[in-house]
Amino acid sequence: MTEVLIRGRVLTFVAEPQGIDDSASYHYFEDGAVLVRDGKIVDTGTYADIRKLAGANAEIADHRPNLVLPGFIDTHLHFPQTQAIASYGAQLLEWLNTYIFVEEQKFARAAHAAAVAERFMDELLSNGTTTAAAYCSVHPESVDAYFAAAEARGMRMIGGKVMMDRNAPEALRDTAQQGYDETKRLIEKWHGRGRAHYAISPRFAITSTPEQMEMSQALVSEHPECFVQTHLSENRDEVAFATSLYPEAKDYTDIYARYGLLNERMLLGHCIYLSDREISVLAETGAVGVFCPTSNLFLGSGLFDRDRFDRLGARWSMATDVGGGTSFSMLETLAEAYKVLHLQGQRLTPFSSFYRMTLGNAQALGLEQHIGSLHSGADADIVVLDSGAKPAMEYRMRTATSLAEELFILQTMGDDRSVAEVYVAGKPKKAKDKANVARQRIFETA
Repeated sequence: MTEVLIRGRVLTFVAEPQGIDDSASYHYFEDGAVLVRDGKIVDTGTYADIRKLAGANAEIADHRPNLVLPGFIDTHLHFPQTQAIASYGAQLLEWLNTYIFVEEQKFARAAHAAAVAERFMDELLSNGTTTAAAYCSVHPESVDAYFAAAEARGMRMIGGKVMMDRNAPEALRDTAQQGYDETKRLIEKWHGRGRAHYAISPRFAITSTPEQMEMSQALVSEHPECFVQTHLSENRDEVAFATSLYPEAKDYTDIYARYGLLNERMLLGHCIYLSDREISVLAETGAVGVFCPTSNLFLGSGLFDRDRFDRLGARWSMATDVGGGTSFSMLETLAEAYKVLHLQGQRLTPFSSFYRMTLGNAQALGLEQHIGSLHSGADADIVVLDSGAKPAMEYRMRTATSLAEELFILQTMGDDRSVAEVYVAGKPKKAKDKANVARQRIFETA
């Protein structure tokens, strides 16, 4: 048995904040602690109370005066796009054809997929993200590399092979039957192994024929325990193209609805150009719209309308969408979310931001019993944040007088340098991963 007592200013959410003054939505302990035993949280509270629960040989990890929170959760990104981030000058469809489809062809090589997967997981951890839902490439080798790298670090991760049998280079196309067969084998191999969750992943309607959509429907029916992920209404040209390929559908959302893909485990990236009817369908089915602000701005796609989702009762989550998104950092992502919503006259409080990065995204995934908060029995996935990590932040913090101010400074000015430590199942990872990256750089330049 191993015990670790993680000490610091502890913050964890219990409900969605209803305003900047909603202190009932979270627990905050100025001198707090989280007791971790064999990778699980025993309890959280004041240091004086939690210290009494720890054994005599418990290790004490004292992170004062830093903040201790649940690990961040990212609900939509693309692991094969790790080296395509920051590709210049194109909107969605041109960007896919010019950069992304070229990059993804490299993942037929198992060694390349493994190398990128290692770096991808280290980038997530460096930025405080302990769980993510990601797309792999069309190649089964990429899925094996992805889950193997996550397993080596003990991370709870969601992922799956993209299925696409048209409107892509031949080297990136499967067939409807091949996509089904390979996905079945990968589900059998990885889903439920350790902390791995499989996501059935038809890339989007443009790259899947009706036959492949039918195969996706069969997979969802046969494996209701798996997640489902795809893209929806990111770009006006995409919407026009997708609906032209499925003229019998009422709209873009109806394409997925007709194939029975919309359920509570469906993650729909972007959801910018949706009618009220479409958002209402998401509300009825429980499907989750995923807000990807840095990607939507970088690719010139548009602005996500959070208030309309809330008004119509639809679920939504937050994500980086690397490599259309320009940062692995959920802090930087929520900084852009604040601006996107501000442009539309919508408010995003710092408490709402940190709720979304943690418990909110866990609830969107249906994994709130395991991750997203520091409750008894949860996985000990934890991030430690230093609000004075950068000189400009430290100087700004001298005038901060409340927790809300500090959180907003972290969200607005923070990045991977603000992440002092990351625990995965109770094991510290940040310093280790810094050393790994340094060794990798030495190897790459040798």
